[in-house]
Amino acid sequence: MFSALTDKLEDTFRKLRGLGKISESNVSDAMREIRLALLEADVDFKVTKDLIEAVKQRALGEEVLKTVTPGQQIVKIFHDELAKILGDGASELDQTVPQRILMVGLNGAGKTTTSAKLASWLKKQGKRPLLIALDLYRPAAVTQLQVLGQQLSVPVCVPAAGETDVVRATRAALAWLEQQGPGVAIFDTAGRQELDEALLIELKKVRDLVQPKETLLVADAATGQQAVSVASKFHETVTITGLIMTKLDGDARGGALLSMRQVTGCPVKFIGVGEKVDQLEVFHPDRMAQRILGMGDVVSLVEKAAQEIDEKEAMNMMRRLEENKFDFNDFLGQLRFMKKLGPLEGLMGMIPGMNKLKGMPGVDDKRMKHVEAIVLSMTPKERSKPEIINGSRRKRISKGCGRPVVEINQLMKQFEMMRSLMRNKGAMAQMAGGLFGGGGGMGGGGGMPQLPKGMFPGGKMPKMGKAKRGFRLGG
Repeated sequence: MFSALTDKLEDTFRKLRGLGKISESNVSDAMREIRLALLEADVDFKVTKDLIEAVKQRALGEEVLKTVTPGQQIVKIFHDELAKILGDGASELDQTVPQRILMVGLNGAGKTTTSAKLASWLKKQGKRPLLIALDLYRPAAVTQLQVLGQQLSVPVCVPAAGETDVVRATRAALAWLEQQGPGVAIFDTAGRQELDEALLIELKKVRDLVQPKETLLVADAATGQQAVSVASKFHETVTITGLIMTKLDGDARGGALLSMRQVTGCPVKFIGVGEKVDQLEVFHPDRMAQRILGMGDVVSLVEKAAQEIDEKEAMNMMRRLEENKFDFNDFLGQLRFMKKLGPLEGLMGMIPGMNKLKGMPGVDDKRMKHVEAIVLSMTPKERSKPEIINGSRRKRISKGCGRPVVEINQLMKQFEMMRSLMRNKGAMAQMAGGLFGGGGGMGGGGGMPQLPKGMFPGGKMPKMGKAKRGFRLGG
């Protein structure tokens, strides 16, 4: 997510932080580099110009030039202006009755999957989502929504067999909704290819019939420089009330998010961070600004972990640690917990300074799968008593998981290191403090499981350089 932009911004701000005094020349040079970085990230030219101008005006103020740490102040100014463009806090969905949401966007943006993700999110909020299939053009679009609805146990309204008139299908869907009773209706419409005028007129007719409380534009983060024209045209046609940015987990640029938000003036309500139906997150502008600046997003990480933690299981884990009974069953539980939190690369981006590890050999989900395969190839007795795993057992485990014996040896060594660390409560607290700013994790029972040591070859984390201590919100 924004990895290329983040790297370039970090390089620019590192130079500024190294200066004892900031001059107009320093600021101009930095702004030139930032402008290029934003344009390369596919941020619209006008949006880039406005952002740079706002930062430059504040950065050249007398107060900044006289401050003890002017470089840090400029980083803060950029953060504040970026957050201002991204929005004023998380934007909630309109909850007034009748609760109807119209999903619109170009072909390939992921509307159908996002409709299901939104239904999943609403279920977690205690709502009753209802899915309506109105994509009569894309082959298998209706079937896809049906399958996703079945997975989520959410009712799905499908058009009559052979139906080609979307207006007639919409009227039938509204009649179906009357029979269903209270619920949040999500209308999945057909995608538009290159903003086809005829389809846009058809979409307007659907909008007028549905009269949605929310019209959400689903947009691919890799839309690029086309983002402004796409957002403007949809907004002009159906009056967008919010944006959902998809595929932010895979695109290194993501400038469409900044451009669309600024051009339409509509809030980004959600972001898609993976392919699974539960990988939809509420958009927090200030947190996204921190991620873009490479400062991580620990708050979102802790919230994500809190949703997945089983308190009883966590308390049991703590008890086993205190009794020095940590074994491979516990280790496997930690691995699976990490998998629930989402792709490892995404988690790395949430921890300040850890984004530098992304893409390094051994620091990936593939390595986690290999480690899990090794543990699953052990017998129940071996998992509960790791000390009995001798040479011959390691060879058998190697054959069972298809990984070389050397990897089993590495994992055993790293597991013992982990055990030793867990016996030392002081070291455990220090590690937790390093990751989460001294708080030690979740506050409640259990705390945050550590990153499995088996993910790093040789048992050592790659060097990240000095920790970033220069930035403080509030100056």
